[in-house]
Amino acid sequence: MNATETKRTYKYYDFVMVAFVVILLTSNLIGAAKVCEWHGFTFGAGIFFFPLSYVFGDVMTEVYGYARARKIVWAGFAAMIYASFMAEIIIRMPPSPIWPNQAALETMFGSTWRIVVASLTAYFCGEFMNSYVMAKMKVKTEGKHLWMRTIGSTIVGEAVDSVIFYPIAFLGIWETPLVLKVLVGNYFLKVGWEVVMTPFTYKIVAFLKKSEHEDFFDRDTDFSPFNIKT
Repeated sequence: MNATETKRTYKYYDFVMVAFVVILLTSNLIGAAKVCEWHGFTFGAGIFFFPLSYVFGDVMTEVYGYARARKIVWAGFAAMIYASFMAEIIIRMPPSPIWPNQAALETMFGSTWRIVVASLTAYFCGEFMNSYVMAKMKVKTEGKHLWMRTIGSTIVGEAVDSVIFYPIAFLGIWETPLVLKVLVGNYFLKVGWEVVMTPFTYKIVAFLKKSEHEDFFDRDTDFSPFNIKT
């Protein structure tokens, strides 16, 4: 990657980054610990929203490349740390006697240290694995078969995310069969969401590639997650 590429600016990069971070924060703050059931199928409440972060991660990697997607993953990671820290401080501040909603606030935002650690670890590992697989598959397929790359990377990334998050967050709190049931159920729902969202992903990718005049191939990229240079 030369100096000209490094300094290049894009019209929609920042908007995609903001959308990614917003989806990530809201899906983790709202419904992460709620278990739902529909016709005997058990799943986590955030299942319909969190996979969208993987869709945006795929779009970022496909259009702008792994290095620029990596910066967005770090932005999301920092946002999650800040949100967790803010929630912890606000919950621990002494409430006024005339304010009756402390218990409700604790219920909504009082995630235990296990859920915070599980969310951060699973997100970090899952998103980077998703972007890595997406970038490598793009080079291997010479940019063909986008559907194969988006679904394939999600299969790997969501597997890593689910295997890390649910045991760390809930094993010993929920019954073990429930942890496994929700883990497996959510995993297949997440992958299924990626399949359903594939036409949408195609449209967004096509729009961005045309608008940005970019279709990045990670042939010489440093894939270390700790190198934030582009």
